[in-house]
Amino acid sequence: MYTIQEVSKKTGLTAHTLRYYEKEGLLSGVERTQGGFRQYTDEDLERLSLICCLKNTGMSIQEIARFVQLTHEGDHTLKERVELLREHRERVLERMEEMQKHLDKVTWKLNFFSEKLRAYEEGKAEKK
Repeated sequence: MYTIQEVSKKTGLTAHTLRYYEKEGLLSGVERTQGGFRQYTDEDLERLSLICCLKNTGMSIQEIARFVQLTHEGDHTLKERVELLREHRERVLERMEEMQKHLDKVTWKLNFFSEKLRAYEEGKAEKK
């Protein structure tokens, strides 16, 4: 079992974010001590890992909440969960392709200006 501070340290998420994820239904069933303090399990950490992965790849909180809800509803929702993940994967691939184009342009510009800098510095050296 882990405290909210330990989970925060392990995941990089703030305690506020962890409480928000619970409030939004992304992380349900977190146990509490008799004093009311949250106690996270390894299973909770695994669920947080998936939540962070989906969020960091652009899935909205609402979509993640829907995915979590479907998971709780059981295996009869597997088809819908697979479709949700398939659509998300396609969006991620599209963004990666777009980012690759941007990276290619930045690399081209870097090479262009690096060559200009080299020529400029050589010209300055020859003038001395």
